[in-house]
Amino acid sequence: MSETIFALSSGAPPAAIAIIRISGPDAGLALQKLTGSDIAPRRPRLAKLANDAGDLLDEALVLWFPGPNTATGEDLAELHCHGGRAVVAAVEQALAAIEGLRAAEPGEFTRRSFANGRMDLAEAEGLADLLSAETELQRSSAIAMAGGALSSQVEDWRKQLLVLSAEVEAALDFSDEDDVSEMRGDFASDLKSLQSDLSIWLDRPKAERLGEGYRIVLAGPPNAGKSTLFNALVESEAAITSPTAGTTRDVIERSVAIEGIPFTFVDTAGLRQSDDEVEAIGVERAEKQLECADLVLWLGSEGQGPKHAWEIQAQCDRPDLIIKTHAQAIVSAKTGQGMDQLKLALIEQARNALPKPGEAALNARQHDLISQASTALEAASQLTDPLLIAEELRNCRLAFDRLIGRATTEDMLDNLFGRFCIGK
Repeated sequence: MSETIFALSSGAPPAAIAIIRISGPDAGLALQKLTGSDIAPRRPRLAKLANDAGDLLDEALVLWFPGPNTATGEDLAELHCHGGRAVVAAVEQALAAIEGLRAAEPGEFTRRSFANGRMDLAEAEGLADLLSAETELQRSSAIAMAGGALSSQVEDWRKQLLVLSAEVEAALDFSDEDDVSEMRGDFASDLKSLQSDLSIWLDRPKAERLGEGYRIVLAGPPNAGKSTLFNALVESEAAITSPTAGTTRDVIERSVAIEGIPFTFVDTAGLRQSDDEVEAIGVERAEKQLECADLVLWLGSEGQGPKHAWEIQAQCDRPDLIIKTHAQAIVSAKTGQGMDQLKLALIEQARNALPKPGEAALNARQHDLISQASTALEAASQLTDPLLIAEELRNCRLAFDRLIGRATTEDMLDNLFGRFCIGK
């Protein structure tokens, strides 16, 4: 039998209300000890909370949820107390004094929910992403995953795979009977069809892009206006600006959200040959940033930037400016001219590269497992020996099982649920 755990599940005090959750076989006993009475299931009740010595701790709204139809799949109680630090500490101290109860570890409530079949692994990963979401795009993608968008799709794939596997097993078990001794002619095309469904998900942008943001690097020679434009895009004085060439000597990064889209803007040192050792290091780092950029905004001479970079006509308020003939944007970060149009263009560019709003996006682990399943299906479609086909389909099924947690490792679970806060 599992231990009974408790933790503060709402925000850190002081707050208007503090919600303390209790989950496990002794949750009902703990509630009875604190309130001194039996609480009707699933009906909120105002009750006085007291410790073993009879000291009044608080007057709280209490709820009692008998398992298994609860968030954790176990008996569950909630105490909606006043949110002062002293109140929370006193209630937690009273709970800790009850035999069989202990404080929860990070993510332990959600881990019990997973262990008791209330959610699968993909949904738990989506919930973890939802808790850490900072932009609207992250939130909408995470809530789709937490709501079972991938899980239901994997179950559908798994059903199709089991039907195909049954055909192969029949061919193996009854190979002496003429009607099942060979695979049907369109069996390979059915494998290809399932593989095609997997490819649609593999072609989606990965979830990690939502956390990192669309990476935009500003590049060009010294005094091209990079730092001024960078400050205008991130709406802060993050970079030092000066008429002196070579002021920016290192990479400066800032992550911002524009209309719910996550961006990481990168200001770099001016690209030029320099005898100054420190500036030369900055130029080298700037060149490395160009390699990992999703988009480069080139503020130098037209045609001298990296391939596929956007030509930006910066400092358009200067009278001595040489106008670019194919500028993607004409801006002045000082006066604000063209800045709104540039931001709208960047938003549109990022939206096309990042997961769509409300679309479940695969993380690296999920992408790797679906790739393994796709590879197994591809191999199976090239084979004629039922025994070898069965082995590849088994590999595919194992990848599906790992996706949703039917087969997994404790280390992976420790890593996942360690991302959750205490009380979740």
